[in-house]
Amino acid sequence: MSSPRARLVADTAIALLAERGMRGLTHRAVDAAAGLPPGSASNLARTRAALLELTLTRLTELERDRFGGLDGAAPGGSPGASRDAIAGGLARVLHDQLTGDRRRATLARYELALEATRRPGLRVIYDEAGRGFRRAACALMAAAGSPDPDAHGLRLVAFAEGLMFDAIAGAGPEPGPGELHAAVAGYLAGVLPPEGPERAPGAAGKSVATGGGAGQSDSCGRRNARPEETGRGRS
Repeated sequence: MSSPRARLVADTAIALLAERGMRGLTHRAVDAAAGLPPGSASNLARTRAALLELTLTRLTELERDRFGGLDGAAPGGSPGASRDAIAGGLARVLHDQLTGDRRRATLARYELALEATRRPGLRVIYDEAGRGFRRAACALMAAAGSPDPDAHGLRLVAFAEGLMFDAIAGAGPEPGPGELHAAVAGYLAGVLPPEGPERAPGAAGKSVATGGGAGQSDSCGRRNARPEETGRGRS
Protein backbone atom coordinates (compact mmCIF):
# COMPACT_ATOMS: atom_id res chain seq x y z
CA MET A 1 0.00 0.00 0.00
CA SER A 2 2.02 2.92 -1.34
CA SER A 3 -0.10 5.93 -0.41
CA PRO A 4 0.53 7.35 3.10
CA ARG A 5 -3.08 8.55 3.22
CA ALA A 6 -4.35 5.06 2.37
CA ARG A 7 -2.16 3.55 5.10
CA LEU A 8 -3.45 6.09 7.62
CA VAL A 9 -7.07 5.38 6.73
CA ALA A 10 -6.57 1.61 6.86
CA ASP A 11 -4.56 1.68 10.10
CA THR A 12 -7.25 3.83 11.70
CA ALA A 13 -9.93 1.42 10.49
CA ILE A 14 -8.03 -1.49 12.06
CA ALA A 15 -7.95 0.34 15.40
CA LEU A 16 -11.66 1.15 15.18
CA LEU A 17 -12.57 -2.45 14.42
CA ALA A 18 -10.65 -3.61 17.48
CA GLU A 19 -12.13 -0.94 19.76
CA ARG A 20 -15.72 -0.64 18.51
CA GLY A 21 -16.41 -3.68 16.37
CA MET A 22 -17.86 -3.79 12.87
CA ARG A 23 -20.71 -1.39 13.69
CA GLY A 24 -18.25 1.23 14.86
CA LEU A 25 -16.40 1.34 11.55
CA THR A 26 -17.74 4.10 9.32
CA HIS A 27 -16.15 6.58 6.93
CA ARG A 28 -17.03 9.40 9.30
CA ALA A 29 -15.52 7.58 12.29
CA VAL A 30 -12.29 6.97 10.37
CA ASP A 31 -12.02 10.65 9.41
CA ALA A 32 -12.57 11.75 13.01
CA ALA A 33 -10.20 9.24 14.58
CA ALA A 34 -7.47 9.91 12.01
CA GLY A 35 -7.82 13.70 12.30
CA LEU A 36 -8.67 14.00 8.61
CA PRO A 37 -11.09 16.40 6.92
CA PRO A 38 -14.61 15.03 6.48
CA GLY A 39 -14.89 12.98 3.31
CA SER A 40 -11.25 11.89 3.25
CA ALA A 41 -11.95 8.20 3.84
CA SER A 42 -14.75 8.12 1.27
CA ASN A 43 -12.45 9.68 -1.31
CA LEU A 44 -10.20 6.62 -0.96
CA ALA A 45 -12.92 4.01 -0.52
CA ARG A 46 -16.30 5.14 -1.80
CA THR A 47 -18.34 2.30 -0.34
CA ARG A 48 -18.32 0.35 2.89
CA ALA A 49 -17.23 -2.75 0.99
CA ALA A 50 -14.27 -0.82 -0.44
CA LEU A 51 -13.32 0.43 3.02
CA LEU A 52 -13.37 -3.11 4.41
CA GLU A 53 -11.29 -4.41 1.52
CA LEU A 54 -8.75 -1.61 1.96
CA THR A 55 -8.55 -2.43 5.67
CA LEU A 56 -8.06 -6.16 5.12
CA THR A 57 -5.42 -5.55 2.47
CA ARG A 58 -3.46 -3.38 4.91
CA LEU A 59 -3.90 -5.87 7.75
CA THR A 60 -2.56 -8.63 5.51
CA GLU A 61 0.53 -6.53 4.74
CA LEU A 62 1.18 -5.95 8.44
CA GLU A 63 0.70 -9.57 9.45
CA ARG A 64 2.83 -10.83 6.56
CA ASP A 65 5.69 -8.63 7.77
CA ARG A 66 5.27 -9.84 11.35
CA PHE A 67 5.03 -13.53 10.55
CA GLY A 68 7.96 -13.15 8.19
CA GLY A 69 10.16 -13.19 11.27
CA LEU A 70 9.60 -16.94 11.47
CA ASP A 71 11.96 -17.40 8.54
CA GLY A 72 14.83 -17.03 10.97
CA ALA A 73 13.67 -20.13 12.84
CA ALA A 74 14.54 -22.30 9.87
CA PRO A 75 17.97 -21.26 8.61
CA GLY A 76 18.07 -21.43 4.85
CA GLY A 77 14.78 -23.33 4.90
CA SER A 78 16.80 -26.55 5.07
CA PRO A 79 15.44 -29.75 6.62
CA GLY A 80 16.58 -30.44 10.16
CA ALA A 81 16.17 -26.90 11.47
CA SER A 82 16.26 -26.72 15.26
CA ARG A 83 12.88 -27.79 16.59
CA ASP A 84 13.35 -25.67 19.70
CA ALA A 85 14.20 -22.63 17.57
CA ILE A 86 11.03 -23.12 15.55
CA ALA A 87 8.96 -23.50 18.71
CA GLY A 88 10.55 -20.41 20.22
CA GLY A 89 10.05 -18.34 17.08
CA LEU A 90 6.41 -19.27 16.71
CA ALA A 91 5.76 -18.76 20.43
CA ARG A 92 7.16 -15.22 20.17
CA VAL A 93 4.96 -14.43 17.20
CA LEU A 94 1.88 -15.77 18.97
CA HIS A 95 2.67 -13.82 22.13
CA ASP A 96 3.09 -10.65 20.09
CA GLN A 97 -0.29 -11.22 18.43
CA LEU A 98 -1.91 -11.44 21.87
CA THR A 99 -0.41 -8.26 23.32
CA GLY A 100 -0.19 -4.52 22.60
CA ASP A 101 -0.95 -3.13 19.16
CA ARG A 102 -0.79 -6.55 17.58
CA ARG A 103 -3.61 -7.74 19.81
CA ARG A 104 -5.73 -5.00 18.26
CA ALA A 105 -4.79 -6.28 14.80
CA THR A 106 -5.81 -9.81 15.80
CA LEU A 107 -9.18 -8.56 17.05
CA ALA A 108 -9.70 -6.65 13.81
CA ARG A 109 -8.89 -9.77 11.81
CA TYR A 110 -11.56 -11.72 13.66
CA GLU A 111 -14.11 -9.02 12.85
CA LEU A 112 -13.12 -9.11 9.17
CA ALA A 113 -13.08 -12.91 9.07
CA LEU A 114 -16.73 -13.07 10.11
CA GLU A 115 -17.69 -10.27 7.74
CA ALA A 116 -15.92 -12.10 4.89
CA THR A 117 -18.40 -14.98 5.24
CA ARG A 118 -21.07 -12.56 3.96
CA ARG A 119 -19.07 -10.54 1.42
CA PRO A 120 -17.59 -12.45 -1.55
CA GLY A 121 -15.20 -9.63 -2.47
CA LEU A 122 -13.77 -9.57 1.04
CA ARG A 123 -13.62 -13.37 1.06
CA VAL A 124 -11.32 -13.35 -1.98
CA ILE A 125 -8.79 -11.13 -0.18
CA TYR A 126 -9.06 -13.12 3.05
CA ASP A 127 -8.56 -16.45 1.30
CA GLU A 128 -5.55 -15.20 -0.66
CA ALA A 129 -3.93 -14.02 2.58
CA GLY A 130 -4.67 -17.36 4.20
CA ARG A 131 -3.01 -19.24 1.35
CA GLY A 132 0.21 -17.33 1.90
CA PHE A 133 0.31 -18.06 5.62
CA ARG A 134 -0.49 -21.74 5.07
CA ARG A 135 2.28 -22.10 2.51
CA ALA A 136 4.71 -20.56 5.00
CA ALA A 137 3.56 -22.98 7.71
CA CYS A 138 4.03 -25.95 5.40
CA ALA A 139 7.53 -24.78 4.50
CA LEU A 140 8.32 -24.39 8.19
CA MET A 141 7.19 -27.94 8.92
CA ALA A 142 9.25 -29.23 6.00
CA ALA A 143 12.31 -27.50 7.43
CA ALA A 144 11.55 -29.10 10.79
CA GLY A 145 11.68 -32.55 9.19
CA SER A 146 7.98 -33.35 8.90
CA PRO A 147 7.20 -36.49 6.87
CA ASP A 148 3.99 -34.79 5.70
CA PRO A 149 4.57 -31.00 5.76
CA ASP A 150 1.32 -30.20 3.93
CA ALA A 151 -0.89 -31.87 6.52
CA HIS A 152 1.24 -30.81 9.49
CA GLY A 153 1.49 -27.21 8.23
CA LEU A 154 -2.27 -26.90 7.95
CA ARG A 155 -2.69 -28.37 11.42
CA LEU A 156 -0.08 -25.97 12.76
CA VAL A 157 -2.12 -23.03 11.46
CA ALA A 158 -5.30 -24.45 13.03
CA PHE A 159 -3.43 -25.08 16.30
CA ALA A 160 -2.04 -21.53 16.41
CA GLU A 161 -5.39 -19.98 15.49
CA GLY A 162 -7.07 -21.98 18.22
CA LEU A 163 -4.57 -20.79 20.83
CA MET A 164 -5.08 -17.15 19.86
CA PHE A 165 -8.86 -17.32 19.63
CA ASP A 166 -9.18 -19.06 22.98
CA ALA A 167 -6.97 -16.43 24.64
CA ILE A 168 -8.68 -13.41 23.05
CA ALA A 169 -12.30 -14.36 22.47
CA GLY A 170 -12.71 -17.67 24.26
CA ALA A 171 -12.86 -18.67 27.90
CA GLY A 172 -9.23 -19.64 28.21
CA PRO A 173 -6.56 -17.70 30.12
CA GLU A 174 -4.00 -15.60 28.27
CA PRO A 175 -0.84 -17.73 28.01
CA GLY A 176 2.59 -16.29 28.69
CA PRO A 177 5.68 -16.80 26.52
CA GLY A 178 6.76 -19.93 28.39
CA GLU A 179 3.34 -21.55 28.13
CA LEU A 180 3.17 -20.78 24.42
CA HIS A 181 6.64 -22.22 23.85
CA ALA A 182 5.67 -25.41 25.70
CA ALA A 183 2.42 -25.69 23.74
CA VAL A 184 4.11 -25.31 20.35
CA ALA A 185 6.94 -27.65 21.35
CA GLY A 186 4.34 -30.22 22.39
CA TYR A 187 2.61 -29.96 19.02
CA LEU A 188 5.89 -30.41 17.16
CA ALA A 189 6.87 -33.38 19.32
CA GLY A 190 3.53 -34.99 18.58
CA VAL A 191 3.75 -34.81 14.78
CA LEU A 192 7.47 -34.91 13.98
CA PRO A 193 9.78 -37.93 13.99
CA PRO A 194 12.30 -38.23 16.82
CA GLU A 195 15.26 -35.91 16.74
CA GLY A 196 18.79 -37.24 16.76
CA PRO A 197 20.73 -40.07 15.11
CA GLU A 198 17.78 -42.47 15.22
CA ARG A 199 15.90 -40.30 12.75
CA ALA A 200 15.49 -42.14 9.46
CA PRO A 201 17.47 -40.78 6.51
CA GLY A 202 15.38 -38.87 4.03
CA ALA A 203 12.59 -38.26 6.57
CA ALA A 204 12.60 -34.56 5.77
CA GLY A 205 9.17 -34.77 4.27
CA LYS A 206 7.45 -34.45 0.92
CA SER A 207 7.73 -31.33 -1.18
CA VAL A 208 5.13 -28.70 -0.47
CA ALA A 209 5.51 -27.23 -3.95
CA THR A 210 4.89 -30.30 -6.10
CA GLY A 211 2.57 -33.25 -5.98
CA GLY A 212 2.57 -35.68 -3.08
CA GLY A 213 -0.64 -37.50 -3.71
CA ALA A 214 -4.22 -36.35 -4.02
CA GLY A 215 -4.74 -33.01 -2.35
CA GLN A 216 -1.08 -32.66 -1.43
CA SER A 217 0.28 -30.28 -4.05
CA ASP A 218 -1.98 -27.33 -3.25
CA SER A 219 -3.52 -28.25 0.08
CA CYS A 220 -1.47 -25.59 1.84
CA GLY A 221 -2.93 -22.87 -0.33
CA ARG A 222 -6.48 -23.93 -1.05
CA ARG A 223 -9.53 -23.23 1.04
CA ASN A 224 -12.26 -25.77 0.34
CA ALA A 225 -15.76 -24.39 0.11
CA ARG A 226 -17.88 -25.20 3.14
CA PRO A 227 -21.13 -27.09 2.46
CA GLU A 228 -23.25 -24.11 3.49
CA GLU A 229 -21.42 -21.91 0.98
CA THR A 230 -22.17 -24.04 -2.08
CA GLY A 231 -25.29 -23.62 -4.15
CA ARG A 232 -26.14 -20.15 -2.89
CA GLY A 233 -24.78 -16.63 -3.01
CA ARG A 234 -23.67 -14.43 -0.15
CA SER A 235 -24.95 -10.94 0.43
